[in-house]
Amino acid sequence: MSASAEHTQSEAQVQAAASPRRRAMTPYLRTVGAIVWKDLRAEIRSRELINSMILFTLMTVLVFSLALELDADARQNIVAGVLWVTIVFAGILGLGRSLASEKDRGSLDALLLAPIARSALFFGKMIGNLLFVLVIAFVLLLLLTVLFNVTLFKPYLVLMVLLGSIGFTTVGTLLSSMTVHARARETLLPILLLPVVLPILISAVRASTGILDEMPSEDWMPWVQLLAIADVIFLVASYALFDFVVEE
Repeated sequence: MSASAEHTQSEAQVQAAASPRRRAMTPYLRTVGAIVWKDLRAEIRSRELINSMILFTLMTVLVFSLALELDADARQNIVAGVLWVTIVFAGILGLGRSLASEKDRGSLDALLLAPIARSALFFGKMIGNLLFVLVIAFVLLLLLTVLFNVTLFKPYLVLMVLLGSIGFTTVGTLLSSMTVHARARETLLPILLLPVVLPILISAVRASTGILDEMPSEDWMPWVQLLAIADVIFLVASYALFDFVVEE
């Protein structure tokens, strides 16, 4: 057998071995995409969630901007804190409704009884929440750039917003599934969420401050690495635990 024939045969064997994995992953990814698209369509029709998050973001930025109108140095020093505090608290408004709206409509039980992987439900909800938070983060970066006169559209800062939002929405989606059956879920979720996301919040604020102050990369890069590690840990833990905590 020639070398080219052997190479062709080996490629065929690799493709044959990989095709079952592709076939197995396609329904899973399709399920995740369907859940994300369902949430996006529901929000496009109602605009209830995104409007409340944008309104909260606008009010918070205006309050800080007016309070620090005459102190340019103070605005420069606290802009990273304002950025992340607003993302977290505006994001809590969305996370509190991620599964609560499904339960109020009675569709959560149907999703749990559907013949799909529970982790697909988690990732679908998490990605939907992440998209909402990223929309708010973009609006927030624009508002802070205009009102605080600080350029926030920097590549590394955008990366920090993405990494921080991933970790925040991962933990928030998991904890919202734990509190969805509680009577005081709107109060209970922030109490549980804020201590858990503290490592993400501290890392994001420290790294963002270093980027905005144009410090050497060795001063803030360890915080970026810590944030990336925290994201991976929370993603793996949420994937492993969601099947248990979502049960009533």
